[in-house]
This record gives sequence, structure tokens and C-alpha cells, in this order.
Amino acid sequence: MIDRTGLATFLLRRRESLQPEDVGLSRGQRRRTRGLRREEVAALSHMSTDYYARLERGTGPHPSEQMVASIAQGLHLTLAERDHLFRLAGHNPPARGTATDHVSPGLLRILDRLDDTPAEIITELGETLRQTPLGVALTGDASLRTGAARSIGYRWFTDAAAREVYPPADRPVMSRLYASGLREIVTLRGPESRAAQLAARISAESDEFRALWAEHEVGLRPPTTKHFLHPSVGPLELECQTLLDPEQSHRLLVYTAVPGSESYEKLQLLSVVGAQSMA
Repeated sequence: MIDRTGLATFLLRRRESLQPEDVGLSRGQRRRTRGLRREEVAALSHMSTDYYARLERGTGPHPSEQMVASIAQGLHLTLAERDHLFRLAGHNPPARGTATDHVSPGLLRILDRLDDTPAEIITELGETLRQTPLGVALTGDASLRTGAARSIGYRWFTDAAAREVYPPADRPVMSRLYASGLREIVTLRGPESRAAQLAARISAESDEFRALWAEHEVGLRPPTTKHFLHPSVGPLELECQTLLDPEQSHRLLVYTAVPGSESYEKLQLLSVVGAQSMA
């Protein structure tokens, strides 16, 4: 059963405890609100201001699990706070562990400060959970992908378009990397895991994957230098740094170019092209 009063109070206190810079927003010169504004939390949670405001006043509808998850992420809640929010809203909290899509506040705070850099947070199955604006401009909008197609490994072997952003010379190695990495995760998580289900689905749809899977190759690691073929700015050579959240097996990938290089100049151009495209 929903605890409307408890839910409203918890939302208010969490909103007041956050500062704009905590979530990558500008403070501005005339801010008088303690913490974030309701419209800011609503935008971060991908819902209308009226809907969020009614929840905070204790007069709103019974939010769905999807709505609660969005609010938990928008307010940068910890897992304990997220679980508490679910219970206040009358739902059982999602299972913890590697299958969760809830990104830790620490990773989100770092991502929020990377507006001028391509970056993304991914699961161990290659599902992109969050992107910076320049990350969207580099590899596409991950929020448009659903189901198995959220995984880059699935798209790599089942959708030829997924390979177009990478040079042809790199593609055979990347196929081996995706097959090898997925095999390691299946062994780690077990035959009943989401990883095993994903491997079975790709095997049913890709002859190339079945051949690589039969090789039982493990231990491959992606190079730190990655090459992209962007449709607007052309070839890019970027360094990829990785930050791991071991509790949830999420990874923050940050792509940078050597200052003064051609790729560096192209990234500056991509920031303009990407902003115009999204506008």
C-alpha cells in the first residue's frame, strides 16, 4: 500500500538536499529555492512537473514501478534510498546486483560533469544506461533502443548498421571481443542468467556468432584506442578510459582525443553538429 505522506516527505527532503551542480545543472544568479526546483527534478526524472508536484504534495496518483525508478534515478538515490522509495510507493524494490539499471550516484555525478566529452555508462552486457550529449552525437541515442537491441553485442551480430560507425579493418577483432566477453560473463553469471539468454538469442540469429562461440575464446580485452567512422565528421581516433562500479558491474566509458590532433578538432566540430541535430 502506498504511503502518500511518507512518499511526499521523502521526495521533498531528497529534492532539498540536492544542489544544481550535484546533477550537472547551472545554479544561475537568482536562485532562491532550497535545493533543486520541482521542475528540475521532473525533467531529470522524465515526467511532467505537475505529475511530480502532486506526488510531493501527497495528492498524486499511485506511481508505477517505472515512474518510481525514474524518480530514483533523477534524484540520484543510493540503492538503499531507491529501495525505500519503492516501498513508500507501495512496490517491492527491484532485485539488486548486476541486472539492475539503477546507476550509482557516484557515477552519475561524474557523468554530469562531462558535458563537453563523449561518455556513457553501460552494463556488463553492453547496454547503455546514460550518455552525455556528445556521447549521443558520437554513437547515437541509446534511449531509442529496446529489448535485446539495447546490447551492443546483440546489435553487432544481428544489425549491419551497428558496424557502420567502425572501420572495416577493426570489425573482425571486435566480433571476437564481443563473443569472448559474453562467454566470460555467461560463465560468471551461470546458465540461467540474462547473459546466457542473450547468448542463446544471438546464436539463433547469427552464423558468425555461432562460429566464434564454438571457439571458446576468452581473455580478449579491447584496446584503449578506438576508431570511429562518424557520418558527419569522418574518422576519429579516441582514447577510451574506463571507470568500474564493482557493486553493480556498471562501467563509465570516457572518450577523449589527443589535444591538438585532427580527432580533437573533429570532436569540437561534433559538439556543434550534435547540438544542432538535437535542437
